[in-house]
Amino acid sequence: MEAIIEVDGLRKRFGRTTALDGMTFTVTPGRVTGFVGPNGAGKSTTMRVILGLDMADEGTALVGGRPYASLRNPLGHVGALLDAAALQPSRKARDHLLWLAHSQGLTARRVDEVIELVGLRSVARRKAGGFSLGMRQRLGIAAALIGDPPILMLDEPSNGLDPEGIVWIRGLLRSLAAEGRAVLVSSHLMSELQDTAGHLVVVGRGRVVADTSVADLIETASGGRVTLRTTARPEAMTALARAGATVAATGSDTLTVSGLPAERVVTLLAEDAVPFSEVAAHRATLEEAYMDLTRDAVDFRAAGQEAAR
Repeated sequence: MEAIIEVDGLRKRFGRTTALDGMTFTVTPGRVTGFVGPNGAGKSTTMRVILGLDMADEGTALVGGRPYASLRNPLGHVGALLDAAALQPSRKARDHLLWLAHSQGLTARRVDEVIELVGLRSVARRKAGGFSLGMRQRLGIAAALIGDPPILMLDEPSNGLDPEGIVWIRGLLRSLAAEGRAVLVSSHLMSELQDTAGHLVVVGRGRVVADTSVADLIETASGGRVTLRTTARPEAMTALARAGATVAATGSDTLTVSGLPAERVVTLLAEDAVPFSEVAAHRATLEEAYMDLTRDAVDFRAAGQEAAR
């Protein structure tokens, strides 16, 4: 089975609400693809349609070139974690995984392998109902990996994990992609995706806003801006504005300069004898790039955020 997810023209309405409005993207093997967007953007609905849990009104969603519902032994093709709370609380963690394994013709040895992989060996015989959210996340990831699938879909896998767990999941996702798997990760933690994902599908109001590499997205958001630190802020603003730059004060001794490369900024300041301690190309964070892309697609914004806009 080819490790690829293909979403093409998905449309889905719930009553008067349009959840998906032509959602189209492809997840290819060998990299982690981040799936991001504001609440209500259509991420969860898309993942449910891919897994056959919801039916689209229009469009197709294929895994390895086939609809999920047509797969035999689906856990050997696609591993998914959509809701870590979807467990039988009275069932022991190992028994939960054994039940999944037996349904797919897998052995208890595979169960013990994934328990070890996700770090739950010491609690494997405890009831899942007593697990913390982070432990339930680890158990859900173990379930997704039980069939050693070439395709993985994880919804907010870092949710509830402690700092050590976040470092662990970051490394796990990268290693799974390095093995040639297609890994789709929905997350609101932009800082985590910046260190994990190689590609991003950014969505808003049920459609794709951007489908690009993380590096290209950050470069675009950085916009050729230059960060300048100087104790002579008025003099620097005057010299740079005279040369046609757009200059904004972003701190007591910090300016952001647009319209001039860093080398030209240094030359102009030197010509006017304006002191400075730093001139560097501005590098936007992934969160800044994400906020720029989705600003008009946010349905729920607090009053203070509206005032800030």
